[in-house]
Amino acid sequence: MPEHGPSDPATAMKQRAARAALRHLQDGMVLGVGTGSTVNELIELLDREGWATRLRGAVSSSDGSSRRLHALGIPLLDLNDVTELPLYLDGADEATPGRVLIKGGGAALTREKILAAAATRFLCLIGADKLVDVLGRFPLPVEVIPMARSEVTRRLAALGGRAVWRAGVVTDNGNHILDVHDLRITAPVEFESQVNQIVGVVTVGLFAARPADQLIMGTANGVELI
Repeated sequence: MPEHGPSDPATAMKQRAARAALRHLQDGMVLGVGTGSTVNELIELLDREGWATRLRGAVSSSDGSSRRLHALGIPLLDLNDVTELPLYLDGADEATPGRVLIKGGGAALTREKILAAAATRFLCLIGADKLVDVLGRFPLPVEVIPMARSEVTRRLAALGGRAVWRAGVVTDNGNHILDVHDLRITAPVEFESQVNQIVGVVTVGLFAARPADQLIMGTANGVELI
């Protein structure tokens, strides 16, 4: 089946990655579903390819994805009621060949990190434009308790980052987002731990301690698996 109306090369690469992910689905499974533009392509494919009626249900990382899944008639499940989450599919804002990620451009990083931790397999769908050697070109999102925003900003400065409040954005958990610029993350596991230990941080959008199990990367000519 041809791709559904790609408007630009980046969209076409996302669509190729999303379509390649369908081969990992199984009838009757509970699917973890992330957030973002690539995941939106995946959700459209779930409908067009008949998976909306073949899944037992989905656990979603955001209210936005939940609304899209609900509109297709896919049962929405609470992670607390699921004994096993065999597969989690999500995108990323940046990824390395080592499958370490920056996520959180859609402000859903905390729930995304919970689902990644709970899933048996975490497959990350990206376009080739998201692959980098060293993370940090994309500002690193950090979810923070609102009253701690200024204090966390100062602590992040001490770690070498310039944190900018994403004004007007409130997460599904009722928190704020700081986007940390001017980073070159060469020791991602260590840096993830350092940021997570700052009082007032809910979580950081650095997926290093629990990276993706596989990158499904759409390219100009097809799909590569990393």
